[in-house]
Amino acid sequence: MSGVKGRVCLVTGASSGIGRATALELLRAGHTVYGLARRVERMDVLRDAGGHAIGADVTSDADLQRAVRTVVDAQGRIDVLVNNAGTSVYGAAEDVPMERARQVFEVNLFGLARLTQLVLPHMRERRSGTIVNVSSIGGEIALPLGAWYHASKHALEGYSDSLREEVGRFGVRVVVVQPGIIKTEFGDDTPRELREISGHGAYADDAEWMARRAEAGFGPGSRASDPRVVGRAVLRIVAARDPKPRYAVGYLAGLLLWVNRLLPDRLYDKMVTRRA
Repeated sequence: MSGVKGRVCLVTGASSGIGRATALELLRAGHTVYGLARRVERMDVLRDAGGHAIGADVTSDADLQRAVRTVVDAQGRIDVLVNNAGTSVYGAAEDVPMERARQVFEVNLFGLARLTQLVLPHMRERRSGTIVNVSSIGGEIALPLGAWYHASKHALEGYSDSLREEVGRFGVRVVVVQPGIIKTEFGDDTPRELREISGHGAYADDAEWMARRAEAGFGPGSRASDPRVVGRAVLRIVAARDPKPRYAVGYLAGLLLWVNRLLPDRLYDKMVTRRA
């Protein structure tokens, strides 16, 4: 891979939150950065900082092919792929429409996997590259009324492990980042979605309880981390000679993963469903 600076980076979901923060951190470190997002008009900050914006939907194969061609035609290579684009749906597993569930997997797993397929040949040819898959602590732990989000992130973790084992011999590193509680638009949307999907049926009490927990966890005065903590972690990964397979970052990330690994399943279930 070329020097510590000057790498060509493609970051998905770059119009807000973790993706925008990551793109800006990479730019400040001297890298060439292409941000990809559906809402291209929301990437003015990235362009103003010297980056490049590509309007694309990660669930569109044509869009992804065009995005990779754009970068490779202009730069001759892609050194770093940050698969950050993501979505979620919150509500009881019994209530969530299957169309919404499939959309979560299309964005969080299949779109990511397709973009990776398109980028990998260029990395293999150069025998160098870094793929950073932004998962979540929700890729290891689970909370009630988040079945489809957690399922997609658990799947991403398994996909990433196999991918790492396959491409390491070609000089391509695969790293998973597991953000904890981060202040993003997801935190704003979750309470509304819980109430809309499961606020009027058999799980209404659970939905209201989880919505209030989300409001407390992400609202004013919360200790949720700024998305920049994830961007800085990605920057360290890109610069590292031998990055770890996983990085847990942000508020409560390490603690919650440790508790989940330590406790038996039934005790963990009681802890996350106990109402104060």
